[in-house]
Amino acid sequence: MRDTKESRLLLVLLVAIAFALITVDIRGGRNSPVDGARHAAAAAFGPVENGLSSAVDPVGNAVSAIRDSGSRHDRLAALEKENAALKAKLGSDDRNRSRLRQLDKLLKVAGEGQYGIKGAQVIAIGSAQGFSWTITIDAGADDGIKRDMTVLNGDGLVGRVTTVGPSTSTVLLANDPDFTVGTRMEAGDELGFASGQGDRPLRVELLNGKAEVKKGDRLVTFGSQADKPFVPGVPVGVVSRVDPSGGGLTRTLYVTPYVSFTKLDIVGVVVAPPKQDPRDTVLPAKPKPVPTPTVTVTVTPSADAPATDEQQ
Repeated sequence: MRDTKESRLLLVLLVAIAFALITVDIRGGRNSPVDGARHAAAAAFGPVENGLSSAVDPVGNAVSAIRDSGSRHDRLAALEKENAALKAKLGSDDRNRSRLRQLDKLLKVAGEGQYGIKGAQVIAIGSAQGFSWTITIDAGADDGIKRDMTVLNGDGLVGRVTTVGPSTSTVLLANDPDFTVGTRMEAGDELGFASGQGDRPLRVELLNGKAEVKKGDRLVTFGSQADKPFVPGVPVGVVSRVDPSGGGLTRTLYVTPYVSFTKLDIVGVVVAPPKQDPRDTVLPAKPKPVPTPTVTVTVTPSADAPATDEQQ
């Protein structure tokens, strides 16, 4: 339709009639004079509405699903809670088994070295004192813990106690750059000092610059005066590299520690030193070398080979 004066007048007239019908319908209520027309329109357009309704049924179903999702969510939440409880139980069982293994190893080390220990659990890493490699354990002065006591686990030397509270203590780990411990080579008397280097191997300066050392040699703690801060005989680690001897007064070694400082859980604080130096008894047994297989060669005489006098 072209936009003319007559078309605009017709549009205004239609809008006015529509408003008039709406007003009459509202005021008439059930007795509305247009009620018959409404029923006729419903009969005419009802099938179309049903078709459109079936076309959008998935949307309606989705709305119903959202409306009913409260009870489904509750059931899902209950199942997830039960599943989490089962996982926690399984995880707890695995952790308890791991702790039992750690405790068994710790008690074995304590028995072999005749160390009187107080068992403790690591409850935090790092500390407010600013040390870069420390742990906090759940044993303190109330448990007989004092400053400068040796800390070990089932693998070897962990560190020394630096700060003691009523129920907790801070332990400086052996790989901290501020940590130093006297060492002794296995089956010998070569002494040195091991220092921490963070996540790198320990650095050991042997007092004898001409000492014969090779990769795979093992070290233990030498011990301190009055057994503080270190008791003797605690395994330290294995030599992984030896610097060439340059004719100096000392010789530098690099030692891989027995203890994994990022996996600490159960530790023991030595509250009573051994009555005598355990020497090398606490070191783990050396792995047995794999025997070289013996090759046996069997020679079978050929059928075409000439017979010997004995065969004739």
